[in-house]
Amino acid sequence: MNRWTLTISAVAALTLLGACGSTQYIMSTKEGRLLISDGRPTLDETSGTYSYKDAEGKKAFVPKADIVQILER
Repeated sequence: MNRWTLTISAVAALTLLGACGSTQYIMSTKEGRLLISDGRPTLDETSGTYSYKDAEGKKAFVPKADIVQILER
């Protein structure tokens, strides 16, 4: 293989790995806010809240009653 083929293969592999790293979800609230979750939000049935990682990687919580819809991005 020549140098260009190796370079293109490496770039393609890194791009695919980066794209598959984490799926984002969009949660819409009754108030019309859109919350972006890095990874699937998890529902805690006992407390009635969704926990998720926000765009900055911080753990956040939102009441289940406030969520209208969750879509995979």
